Amino acid sequence: MPDQPPFYFDVTHHDGRARLGKLQTPHGEVQTPLFMPVGTQGTVKGLSPRELQETGSQIVLSNTYHLMLRPGEELVAAHGGLQGFSGYPGPFLTDSGGFQVMSLGHLRKIREEGVTFKSHLDGRQIELSPERSIQVQEALGADIIMAFDECPPYPAERDYMQRSLQRTARWLERCLNAKTRNDQALFAIVQGGIFSDLRDESLALTIPFNTPGFAIGGLAVGEPKEEMYPAVAYTAARLPENKPRYLMGVGHPEDLVAGIALGVDMFDCVYPTRTGRFGYALTDRGRINLNASAARTRLEPIDADCDCYACRNFTQAYIAHLLRAEEMLGPRLLSLHNVRYLHRLVERIREAIAAGQLDAWARSWGAVYFQGALPDWFAAALSTAAEPLSE
Repeated sequence: MPDQPPFYFDVTHHDGRARLGKLQTPHGEVQTPLFMPVGTQGTVKGLSPRELQETGSQIVLSNTYHLMLRPGEELVAAHGGLQGFSGYPGPFLTDSGGFQVMSLGHLRKIREEGVTFKSHLDGRQIELSPERSIQVQEALGADIIMAFDECPPYPAERDYMQRSLQRTARWLERCLNAKTRNDQALFAIVQGGIFSDLRDESLALTIPFNTPGFAIGGLAVGEPKEEMYPAVAYTAARLPENKPRYLMGVGHPEDLVAGIALGVDMFDCVYPTRTGRFGYALTDRGRINLNASAARTRLEPIDADCDCYACRNFTQAYIAHLLRAEEMLGPRLLSLHNVRYLHRLVERIREAIAAGQLDAWARSWGAVYFQGALPDWFAAALSTAAEPLSE
């Protein structure tokens, strides 16, 4: 049997539009759908690499822009890449810096050649182009690297959105021309905001490059879910069946359920760790506020069904005490639980897909999570997911 390439993707099962898959990377095979915790600067805030592995993390996301500024990609490369630098042995994905084109809008200027940033650390001028982004990502050594794109904010003028997606397509071609490593998979990004015809234009410009995977960009940037999920459904249904689909910057529990049902394979978000640092725990019943006075005397764990270290060993009252005392263990335990919760949620979704029961499972989960009737956007996403794809 010939050797497999360092990167390949097999869809193994369908349930409606949802699917199970196996994604092979140079640092191991992962099961999709999956959620990726965000380690912007080479670390998922508050969690050690061993804890990440124990929570079930399969891929960690890091960021080109931030690691380029500090400590610099040369130092990461001197460690053999992100695995050697961070101590996390599994696959990494690096964001190209495209998100910072939006989030640092007050500190940057966009030109066709690339983007000029004023460093948020020391004010020095930083140039990031498609070629420079690829150069940095190759030095960081992630298994999956992202094309440098322009991510428009919400709301944005339609004409600007169209110019932006066209520039993103031109930058994609430059990224592919600059890429030199064969052991990294470069994913293209489809833009177009909430406009179906602009999504069509972006798809037509992007798919012919036949990259190993495709991302749905330009969503979860402030638009309501009633507008976001029709765009997710529209785009996912038109992406290649044999390539992984990545919905960027999305990680609320309800978004994972709806997105997976619509055929998305990969997600990332800072939500579980950021929420943990603010004192909130994720559960099937919604978020629990451990800062609230009621939590101070609760002798039960965050979630009796959860197998994470926090739930197996500590009460809500103890974690609430840690938060009030400003002990760093409190936010760490909540972050650990929240990451594990999202991984467990996706694991249960994978089981439901394998059994051909995702729609029933998602509606049952939603009834508990939303404490009653499903929101219109969520119910609509599930109904769309059950519809056959048009030829």
